[in-house]
Amino acid sequence: MTLRRTPLARRRVDPPAVGPVTPPTPVGRRRFAELTGSWRAALRIARRESRRARRRTALVLAMIALPVLVLAFLAASYDMSELTPQERVDRRLGVADAELRWFAETPVIQDEWGDSWYPRDDSQSAIGRPATAAEVTALLGPGSRVTEVRAGGPVTVRGPRGDETLQGRVLDLADPLARSLVRFRSGRAPQQPGEVAVSPAALRRLDVRLGDAVATADRARTYTVVGVVEFPDDLGPVMALHPAAVGRADPQTESRWLVDVPGVVDAAMVSRLNDHGVVVAPRHLPASATSSRSWIGYADTTDLSTGVLIAGLGLLEVVLLVGPAFAVGVRRRRRDLALVAVAGGDAAQLRRVVLADGVVLGVLGAAAGLLLGVGAAFAGRPLMEQYVFGARFGGYRCWPSALVVLGGVAVLAGVLAALAPAWTAARQDVVAGLAGRRTPPPPRARALTLGLTLVVGGAALAAFGASRTSPAVILTGLILGELGLVCCTPTLIGALARLGRVLPLAPRIALRDASRNRAAAAPAICAVMAAVASSVALGGYLASDGVRDARTYQPMLPTGHVLINPQEPGRQPEPTLAQIDAVARAQLGATAVAPVRTPLCSSTDGAADYCSVGPEIPPERVCPFVPGDRLSATQRRQARADPRCRNRAADYFGNGVETVVDDGSALPLLTGADAAATAAATAVLRAGGVVVTDPRYLHDGRVTVQVNEVRAGRDEATTTRHDLPGYALPPTVGQPRLLLSASAARQLGLSPVQAGWVVDTPAPPSQRRQDRFAKDLRAFGTFSLQVEQGAAPRDDSPLLLLLAAAAGMITVGAAGIATALAAAEGRAELSTLAAVGAAPAVRRLLAICQAGVIAGLGSVLGIVAGLGTAAIVLFSANREYATAWPAREPYPYLVPWPALGVLVLVPVVAMLGAGLFTRSGLPIERRLD
Repeated sequence: MTLRRTPLARRRVDPPAVGPVTPPTPVGRRRFAELTGSWRAALRIARRESRRARRRTALVLAMIALPVLVLAFLAASYDMSELTPQERVDRRLGVADAELRWFAETPVIQDEWGDSWYPRDDSQSAIGRPATAAEVTALLGPGSRVTEVRAGGPVTVRGPRGDETLQGRVLDLADPLARSLVRFRSGRAPQQPGEVAVSPAALRRLDVRLGDAVATADRARTYTVVGVVEFPDDLGPVMALHPAAVGRADPQTESRWLVDVPGVVDAAMVSRLNDHGVVVAPRHLPASATSSRSWIGYADTTDLSTGVLIAGLGLLEVVLLVGPAFAVGVRRRRRDLALVAVAGGDAAQLRRVVLADGVVLGVLGAAAGLLLGVGAAFAGRPLMEQYVFGARFGGYRCWPSALVVLGGVAVLAGVLAALAPAWTAARQDVVAGLAGRRTPPPPRARALTLGLTLVVGGAALAAFGASRTSPAVILTGLILGELGLVCCTPTLIGALARLGRVLPLAPRIALRDASRNRAAAAPAICAVMAAVASSVALGGYLASDGVRDARTYQPMLPTGHVLINPQEPGRQPEPTLAQIDAVARAQLGATAVAPVRTPLCSSTDGAADYCSVGPEIPPERVCPFVPGDRLSATQRRQARADPRCRNRAADYFGNGVETVVDDGSALPLLTGADAAATAAATAVLRAGGVVVTDPRYLHDGRVTVQVNEVRAGRDEATTTRHDLPGYALPPTVGQPRLLLSASAARQLGLSPVQAGWVVDTPAPPSQRRQDRFAKDLRAFGTFSLQVEQGAAPRDDSPLLLLLAAAAGMITVGAAGIATALAAAEGRAELSTLAAVGAAPAVRRLLAICQAGVIAGLGSVLGIVAGLGTAAIVLFSANREYATAWPAREPYPYLVPWPALGVLVLVPVVAMLGAGLFTRSGLPIERRLD
């Protein structure tokens, strides 16, 4: 029986009911939602991964948080040290209503804060005597109280280890107005001239207690310490003197008055006081003064750009150090990333998964660094106040805008460190990732081309910046050059790996692993290279600059000679030459002492307000070009070729010609002339002539001496010229000098005045002998000593060693990080070595070779790059100097051997450290079937 299927009857389909139509979602909103969801999932994966790989997470957090901690500490400390306008007023006034400073007897105009002022009229009449408390009170009106605060200047007292110089302040601490300026630690306020209060720093330096006596260096006064006070604006050694202990004869002494008035210091009172020449600093600030400062402040644009570039170098160093950890994390997660790709994730989503690691760790590192840095700044505030800033801070604050920038930079560092591994993860083979096989991407020629281009461009930019003396441009060139070397390093590692075929087992495996794991090895090598290159380049420049300074050094006296200048001119009686000679021979081992006298313009109508005496160059020997003018290239070439313009730049911009009156006794001690030249010059001086140290001033056996003077009440200068018999010394040391005989000085209308003494010593005296000599001289007054140490090269060894040590720490750290990550990554290969019978020491030897590859290759590249950078900078600077006029001393090309010696030993230290902290046993893993 055949059954036939009957066709189904055509159904009647009713039209669908028409309802509200949902409009399609906009494309932009849909993409934003997809992007947000993708990042949310990536961040969850990154958070889970940070918990699973806790050691690697701790390593990355430490490297990100440490620089943030240091910078946050500095930012918070600096912000607390910068007082707000109201804090400055409170510290300046204490409990007073205003501060007055009486500058003139004519009306003045001041700013709102009382910091600056200028005369209201063209004429200004300065106050010729110190103001008294009665005069100041009369200006303020009845019911007002005033107290004076004066700067006493340095006070030299006798201490347990010699003379100590303290900063003196004159104020009546028994007055509540003055008492509010200090903080009493112990004791009481001085109540009579023989009592003083000292700061805690002065108390420690003098090693005294309350009730002890302190004598001045000249033993003229003795004070009793009755109080210990702290000045918030100066935590150094300060001595508070009673007003009756210091005279008020000098009207130029800085003096200010703290006032307390019955009412308010308003604008009318300020205007009335300005009419009497008084400048007022009121307590109530104007509204504009309370505005907060910007986080950049008033920093110079050049300094700001240089600081930003230096911070960029530091950011690059952090990125290079953190990069290997992210690269190893990507390799260990290659199966998980392959599963994401199999589930439909595209290359962009794979990149987001890896970049999310940088975001999460950057945020955590920034938060930890900021919290620890601010907490350390608050906890270490007393130490920073005492030993760094030397003053008390304001309120507790932390510069929020700067902390936000630091946090953003930390997150940026994490993202940049994960950027290269993210691109690598997006390009991996999915099948190989699922199988657990390594498939390092082949090196691309574009990276090498880009790297070489950046290296050449960075070198050219650094050379251009050196020729223009622009630190910002130089640093930009260095950053570009280092980025270029970063791009070239993977190719270099691959080339070196091919040479490993001829090496023993351990170094061959180390080179092979570095070549396979270029994403981890290249950043570590580049971090070492960047640190070493910066250290070597800066060290080479400092070494060359030190030698250049020594060559251009112009001594004031022959080496070892001492110039003694009195600090109290006109003190009577003056010490005699015999007294100075006796002390100098006893304490300095002097062989000769001679007086130094300077000429003074004088006539029947009194001394001149201004007087200068010097030789005049003959017109035919004057250089036709003037230094400082904008000369064209042709004019500079002409000036360099002109024999009249061949002096060094120091001769044009030096201290001028020093004029002294001498009979030949001080001549050899001031100039270092030999016996024959001294005898000839002495004969000319005794004959009534003059002696010059520059032969350009001598013409036809004579020297033209020019005297310029300005008399009191006259605006015009009087100039006289006299041609006197002269003699030019052969080349000598010291600045250009003119030595006048006594008869020549009288002929010019000059009077010799005792200005000091010059002492001839066999060698530069030590600081201890100078202190003993100055101590014995105080029996005759107060003197200053000028000791000529000679043109010894500047010793930059401590700074060079510090730079090398910093680079060495980065090298050891980068090598240790890379070696530890390689050991964790190569555990399976170590198990294979154990299975085939390798000796246990192979593991330790392999770690040593891996550290040697990272530290050695990075150090070699860094030394080469650093020396090349220094050479480029010095060559560019010398090229600019080659056409400059006045002629300048070029930079010599020197190698910073102390820094190189340390940097050569650093890879050895890194290798020894890797061998010391690596276990020699090979891991054995049992496979269960």
